[in-house]
Amino acid sequence: MAYEFDLFVIGAGSGGVRAARFAAGFGAKVAVAESRYLGGTCVNVGCVPKKLLVYGAHFAEDFEQASGFGWSLGEANFDWATLIANKDREIHRLNGIYRNLLVNSGVTLMEGHAKITGPHEVEVNGQRHTAKHILIATGGWPQIPEIPGHEHAISSNEAFFLKELPKRVLVVGGGYIAVEFAGIFHGLGAKTSLLYRGEMFLRGFDGAVRKHLHEELTKRGMDVQFNADIARIDKQPDGSLKATLKDGRELMADCVFYATGRRPMLDNLGLENTGVKLDKRGFVEVDELYQSAEPSILAIGDVIGRVQLTPVALAEGMAVARRLFKPEQYRAVDYKMIPTAVFSLPNIGTVGLSEEQAIEDGHRVQIFESSFRPMKLTLTECQERTLMKLVVDADTDKVLGCHMVGPEAGEIVQGLAIALKAGATKQHFDETIGVHPTAAEEFVTMRTPVNR
Repeated sequence: MAYEFDLFVIGAGSGGVRAARFAAGFGAKVAVAESRYLGGTCVNVGCVPKKLLVYGAHFAEDFEQASGFGWSLGEANFDWATLIANKDREIHRLNGIYRNLLVNSGVTLMEGHAKITGPHEVEVNGQRHTAKHILIATGGWPQIPEIPGHEHAISSNEAFFLKELPKRVLVVGGGYIAVEFAGIFHGLGAKTSLLYRGEMFLRGFDGAVRKHLHEELTKRGMDVQFNADIARIDKQPDGSLKATLKDGRELMADCVFYATGRRPMLDNLGLENTGVKLDKRGFVEVDELYQSAEPSILAIGDVIGRVQLTPVALAEGMAVARRLFKPEQYRAVDYKMIPTAVFSLPNIGTVGLSEEQAIEDGHRVQIFESSFRPMKLTLTECQERTLMKLVVDADTDKVLGCHMVGPEAGEIVQGLAIALKAGATKQHFDETIGVHPTAAEEFVTMRTPVNR
């Protein structure tokens, strides 16, 4: 059968755009449908605008520390509207770049909601199109628990478009999005409380990292409450919000922000017209080649619920394009040693196994750990400390994990991720000469294992 397109991609986020561009570059006839915004979550309501807001929040500390270096500053004033307007302008510029990337690659861009009407058929804006392969790359969507008054709460989608900075914010959640936004609101001057229903936030991260970040956030004056969850939200006559906790306490706020998980965005996608199956969490079930139970339909990125990170979606998109249209270049995505950062204030950078994971996997571990006050802060009153940690296999000397909490942690760990991917040992770290004076050199000067 002759198809109109070789590949029809639903979703112009990071993974979808990468798959479409590369497939077109390999000579395939490709279409992309997008109903919301070019660039997906990351560019519009995710990592890019969030990082811009994190930069904005960090200036409060810079102003505070400047006097130690001889700078006298007048009173600093922050204007939320200016930050949001400048952020919007940058996102608009990036939307245009994504549009040009697609169009200049020879991809047919359709702006409208795509619905799958059969294993090889997609409908957009009332028109039906056929394709040999259909790729679902529709991403995820924030979920707010349906407690009484949940309609008064916001998610990360709305946070980027608030008209003004709330004076009092309750951030609910214990993952990286909750921690990052708590840092943003707190750094920009809002009275911020972070509520998490568990014993300690950032489940899955190294225990020392979680503990250290908690200490630093508390040191900065943020109210962090564990074993705390909201039972209901009531809007007051003055427009403020009263949050009643499950333990009976009441907290007043101007904004309740939820970051308690994301669901796959499959609304009105037409999967019932196909043999595609979902796993028990509701994500699209795929094999190691990203193929669903319907052989012509594939899925990548957040919608499959594996590792929900932009660079992972990019790698998956490239793998799909190569396998379908340039098989001699195909390489499977390696999910081991994926570096990641949490842009909390201070930042977290991590790659490889946590101490807890390494022990659980059966490794006999040696731990190298250092906590110190960064050089930049020695002329200031700031008592922030940086944490660095290496998890080493005691039998093979291989470095299994590398973790950091401190300024530019993501930038530093990105370089170390290459070393860990290449199989570096602790001896390799020890024999590497450090760049002095830097914080990063601490990773190559830790010599004595920590006694547990």
